Amino acid sequence: MLDKLAKLIVNYCIRASEGDEVKISATYEAMPLVRELWRELVRVNAYPILNLVDEVLDEIFYSYASDGLLKYVSKVDKFIQENINAVISIISYTHTKHLVSIDPEKLRVRSQALRTLSEVFMRRDFEGSLRWVVTIYPTKALAQEAGMSLITYEDFIYKALKLYEDDPINAWVSQSRFQEKVINMLGRVSELRFLGSDIDLTLRVDGRKWVNDDGRRNMPGGEVYTAPIEDSVEGYVVFTYPVIWRGIEMDGVKLVFRRGEVVNASATKGEEFLKKIVDVDEGAKRVGEVAFGLNYDIDRFTKQILLDEKIGGTIHLALGSAYLVTGGTNKSAIHLDLIKDLRDGKVFADGDLIYSNGRFVSDIL
Repeated sequence: MLDKLAKLIVNYCIRASEGDEVKISATYEAMPLVRELWRELVRVNAYPILNLVDEVLDEIFYSYASDGLLKYVSKVDKFIQENINAVISIISYTHTKHLVSIDPEKLRVRSQALRTLSEVFMRRDFEGSLRWVVTIYPTKALAQEAGMSLITYEDFIYKALKLYEDDPINAWVSQSRFQEKVINMLGRVSELRFLGSDIDLTLRVDGRKWVNDDGRRNMPGGEVYTAPIEDSVEGYVVFTYPVIWRGIEMDGVKLVFRRGEVVNASATKGEEFLKKIVDVDEGAKRVGEVAFGLNYDIDRFTKQILLDEKIGGTIHLALGSAYLVTGGTNKSAIHLDLIKDLRDGKVFADGDLIYSNGRFVSDIL
């Protein structure tokens, strides 16, 4: 499975070729996958660079860093962000709540400082000069967080990645074609209205570009997304699942919007932290992304956003930074995804029903 995944990432997701410098970020738990990626990159004459991540080191940094150090932006990190050809980020936590005891204010200050790097990433992504993919490696910590045994979780992950298919690349090409049909339909829409249990939300997307997340940038993929017009979001939504930001959990999150801005943010758990996130900067109060989850191989919540935002039958909004490729202009130090299950809801496009009970109406595609 790891050999198939490495080939999928190198040859389909980032399309690595001779002369590419490729950064791999992972914890030591993911070394079996890192080795397969290393092998595949060398085979295509790309140059791999390893960035080893450790949660304990992160905790030490936030525990002892002065305010000045929290605001510091490394020249080395900036140089890599500006010059690397491709980045492979592997979610492979050994501990999922390593920052839960850290003062939220420290996390806010650090997020604000790293906005410079985020903007470089967004710009290069828009220009097409940076290829990137985020993927996942099944660890015991992630399995435990998802409420599964390791064996069950591995099976779940490999199915979501389509690794059980004889030709995973071909399977993702088929997924891409289906999502392209969805995009062609949504590209003609001006206004979307979401209705269902705990949601009545309207926003405009006319003139914005819908993007096909077909596994090239997120593996697994399985969503289509855009950026709403910044001042168009109106109404309210209570999100179905917990929102997790750097290991800190917020549950029962409700957002109320007026003229595109959050005017009320509440939660049954983690409300204080939620309010700090919304106050990171002006852009954090606005929606930078709206998306439909279309990976029906992902059918349960796992507390891992890479997977959960793709759950077939869900939508999600992201507060904060918009992807420039969508035409969105919102800027922020954050990009916080929040998921709403719409398997009992409906979506109307310019007044016409296009989506019901978790799926697009077949005769509109």
